[in-house]
Amino acid sequence: MTITLDEETARWARIYAAEHDTSVSRVVGEMLREKRRREEDYHSAMQYYFSEPPRKLKQSGKKYPRREELHER
Repeated sequence: MTITLDEETARWARIYAAEHDTSVSRVVGEMLREKRRREEDYHSAMQYYFSEPPRKLKQSGKKYPRREELHER
């Protein structure tokens, strides 16, 4: 696999890899793996959220609190 980086980013990646005693390839792989995991977690959470039945926010007979009551200063 070949990737293209601007020189500043490539320099940062080489320094970061050296500081962590690893290769640039491994750093890029770990970053991509973490990004994939976050996206999968996000999609799982969204799927769970939308699988729940809708709920009413307001219970019958009760009024919402006024803004001033919520944000008393």
